Amino acid sequence: MSPPQGIKRLLSVGSIVADIRVEAPRLPERGGDLLGSAASISAGGGFNVLAAAARNGLPSVFAGRHGTGPFGDKIRADLARENIETRSAPSPEGDSGFCLVLVEPDGERTFITSPGVEAQVDRRKLEDLDLKASDVVFVSGYDLSYPTLGREIVRWIALWRDCILLVVDPGPLVADIPKAVLNATLARTRLLTLNRREAALLTGTEDIRKAAALALPRLAKDALLMVRDGARGCLLFGGGLPETPLHVPAPSVRAVDTTGAGDAHTGVLLAGLAGGLDPVSAAARASAAAAISVTRRGPATAPTTEELDAFLTTGPQRRSRSIA
Repeated sequence: MSPPQGIKRLLSVGSIVADIRVEAPRLPERGGDLLGSAASISAGGGFNVLAAAARNGLPSVFAGRHGTGPFGDKIRADLARENIETRSAPSPEGDSGFCLVLVEPDGERTFITSPGVEAQVDRRKLEDLDLKASDVVFVSGYDLSYPTLGREIVRWIALWRDCILLVVDPGPLVADIPKAVLNATLARTRLLTLNRREAALLTGTEDIRKAAALALPRLAKDALLMVRDGARGCLLFGGGLPETPLHVPAPSVRAVDTTGAGDAHTGVLLAGLAGGLDPVSAAARASAAAAISVTRRGPATAPTTEELDAFLTTGPQRRSRSIA
């Protein structure tokens, strides 16, 4: 993937749900119970990527469905707060879905999602969206896992005439995406970003080099594969880079909540590319943003441009390097 030129807008047609977040001392055993903290509710899912990008200067648009009810109201309020445009009116057919997020003391999180109107297509026609060559379109594994929405996304991207940058993050549901939907989407994907566990689920191997060798041929020509590796940063493969794999480290921080860290990484990465950075430099900013994110509690904890610049100025720097 050559560095994109002239990116002006991030558009997401996928799912935004309400995150119901509870801090738990541990996960309960099957049939058990435990006491957690009081729950908090905020927009989550695809919202986190849009918010991270918007906070770092990339205009962002939500073109998915959102419901009529308390979850939909909260989602719209959070979108408005981040100056993210909402393209469609609330659906009268029901409320947006929600995701129960259990956060353990080491910051690890576990999800259970209950879909709402965002999972359906109904009268929405994606081809009616006014796409431009300068757009970036983001699709998540949740979007592709929903039977009707996943098929509609595949049909839509097959109609594209311009070389629009399709970014896919299959997420923890990667193994649940219907094979035909996944294969058709990956074939048009120019940037695939996922964590190490998800890469293993996608390819059937935990060897990161073998996983990359299996994944890259499934993507569009010269696509960039980015594998996020937690506190170690991320690994870059393909994309026309002179040397790969390339390791981009992350600053060392104390994590309190990893919810939304991958989304912060993706949103800031796209904002960096839109700002004219090469993929390696954009990945370095993204890794730093994810590091800041895990020091904060909640889902949409990506820093602003100013916060990220200050962190990079004062914090210890680590150089990216190719891996022999």
